[in-house]
Amino acid sequence: PCCSLQVLLKSDAPTGDVLLDETLRHIKATEAAETVQTWIELLTGETWNPFKLQYQLRNVRERLAKALVEKGILTTEKQNFLLFDMTTHPVSNASEKQRLVKKLQESVLERWVNDPQRMERRTLALLVLAHASDVLENVFASLADDKYDVAMNRTKDLLDMDPEVEAAKARGTEMIWAVLAAFNK
Repeated sequence: PCCSLQVLLKSDAPTGDVLLDETLRHIKATEAAETVQTWIELLTGETWNPFKLQYQLRNVRERLAKALVEKGILTTEKQNFLLFDMTTHPVSNASEKQRLVKKLQESVLERWVNDPQRMERRTLALLVLAHASDVLENVFASLADDKYDVAMNRTKDLLDMDPEVEAAKARGTEMIWAVLAAFNK
């Protein structure tokens, strides 16, 4: 199956991103290749396998948020929730958020190709991640009702495709389909 594809390291050249470079080091250090599903569980800290704990990335959410704060996309605030303070990271760069929202909206409306093999890979990946993060409805919420329905239906059709079949046809999108399969489990 697609999400049981093993992740093989093609290059361990540094990317310049701390989390990506740490991930590459973990993948390189594994004795046997792991599956996409296993790496998602390991890197997000959702595994309970005591023999694999050394491959977990520590404080992933906090580190991702910090990187986005450093890039000026998010900001850091303290909010009071009843008895305790909690750190939140609201969007500070609304234009960047709007650019991504517009890109996704256009990809399923004006630039719809009705074939995931012809979609731009980054856009396909962004749609899959928005789906996995449960924010697709928010992405399309500002559309008029008729366009909202078209966008949601096209996206649903795309995300309901068989990841196994699409990965077999893939031209560099195998990992995207494997991630979708893993999140759909």
